[in-house]
Amino acid sequence: MKLSIGIVGLPNVGKSTLFKKLTSQDILVANYPFATIDPNVGIVPVPDARLDKLSEMSHSKKKVPAIVEFYDIAGLVKGANQGEGLGNKFLSHIRDTQAIALVLRVFKSDEIIHVENSVDAERDMEIILTELALKDLDTVEKRLSKLEGEARTGDKHSIHSFEILKQIKEKLVAGLDIEEFAKEDIAKELNLLTAKKKIFLLNGTPEEVPAGLLEKLQTRGAGSIVVDLSGEPDLADLIRKSYEILHLESFFTTGEDETRAWTIPVGAKAPEAAGAIHTDFEHKFIRAEVVAYDKFVEAGGWSQAKQKGWLRLEGKDYVVKDGDIMVIRHG
Repeated sequence: MKLSIGIVGLPNVGKSTLFKKLTSQDILVANYPFATIDPNVGIVPVPDARLDKLSEMSHSKKKVPAIVEFYDIAGLVKGANQGEGLGNKFLSHIRDTQAIALVLRVFKSDEIIHVENSVDAERDMEIILTELALKDLDTVEKRLSKLEGEARTGDKHSIHSFEILKQIKEKLVAGLDIEEFAKEDIAKELNLLTAKKKIFLLNGTPEEVPAGLLEKLQTRGAGSIVVDLSGEPDLADLIRKSYEILHLESFFTTGEDETRAWTIPVGAKAPEAAGAIHTDFEHKFIRAEVVAYDKFVEAGGWSQAKQKGWLRLEGKDYVVKDGDIMVIRHG
């Protein structure tokens, strides 16, 4: 699976600057030119020193990191849910992503005009979240009217979806978070914007962050990072934080031909990990040979780890751990 994150914010808060810094930091970058309404997409490697170490140990010809796709999405404005600015096209681009990085401006500058005429990160956050919620509310209400009739037929699936959507609507109207419903089939089907995981990136110095703002962001259950994009920031932390809040982890395959990092959800079992390599492997999974990263390095390689008894044979119920090195056996 790939990780995709939409960079969202009001105009002139640092979204494009963030995108440029992310996508220029390494090779494996693909920028796709776009018309004024389409997002840029940048493919950024996930920094992981373990990949470098394994590639060195295996004398691999090729090293392939896990990747994150960042979408540079045009600036959102108040009224976007009703078509203001780029409106619906802006919001549809966010639907294509798994998570949202909300860029909030905390830096002061007389040269860079703020669309709301003043710097107020908390106000900007509420504008963004309100626009996303209003768009979701419109989506939910349209589906509710359809589901109501289907539920009257006694269809259990429709009844369940109808009840879940009623709860989601209540939360949206009250301005509350709906991430708790993210795994519900109907929420996945509608690809609700406010159900997506969020990362708040505060563009400025720690001294410019208003008192109490970080605490307020924390109550929303979202990760937050303070980065001064006008300087030379280390953005690896943003990528790692993305993995953390999305509950993702990496396992590795390594050999002379290639060392590669694969992205899976935390808690994934061995067949699901096999499916990350190739969909057929999940269905035809037999077993996995597994060595923990630290044991692999300590032993000095596959054969040494096997001699020490650190190589394990695991079946379909094995829960893959972050850093596992695996060989998948399949039919």
